[in-house]
Amino acid sequence: MKEELLKIKELKHFMIGYSYGGNQDWFRSYMMRLGGCGAETACDLSIYLKMYKGKEEAYSRDTANITRPEYVEFAHEMKKYLWPRMMGIDKTSTWISEYGKYLNDRGVSGIEMHTIEGDAPYAEAEEVFRGQIDKEIPVPCLTLRHKDKTFGDYNWHWFLLNGYKVVRTGEENRLMVKAVTYSEYEWLDFERLWNTGYDNKGGLVLLNVH
Repeated sequence: MKEELLKIKELKHFMIGYSYGGNQDWFRSYMMRLGGCGAETACDLSIYLKMYKGKEEAYSRDTANITRPEYVEFAHEMKKYLWPRMMGIDKTSTWISEYGKYLNDRGVSGIEMHTIEGDAPYAEAEEVFRGQIDKEIPVPCLTLRHKDKTFGDYNWHWFLLNGYKVVRTGEENRLMVKAVTYSEYEWLDFERLWNTGYDNKGGLVLLNVH
């Protein structure tokens, strides 16, 4: 069935060579390659905050030509806050607490963070997510277990959402979100992503940037 694009909103990002943002497969240690997605998400967000939100202290290096070695070094600095745990960083509150410490230690002010948990109704999640993107703020997302095999790559995983599009298929409108991870992005059906089928869920991290 033909898909009609009704609206699209994509945020700017950054390239590292030919890579769309960072990649945890680059990290130096096995545990960071396995469970460094929380740190990778924080690194990408920090670079965005410097490049597009004027938060210079969020990333201490030059953003004009970010190199892979520089990004890896940054990620291992972020590891001090968002290191892989036994069960991973499996709560949005943990990520907020540790990333908040990083921002505070770097002297970054004017950023408030809160969360919408994965057990919130989908309609609420869609509304707050679209509000963040409309304000040009990327959204860190945590997905835990998911019954839909389409989202196998996102099981127990942190990643950024930095865009959305509304599409019509037949008589139905769907919200697709732009998911960024492993130096790539793809469009995912947000309602299907949100409704994991399990009681233990992840959630979204929402930022207010002043």
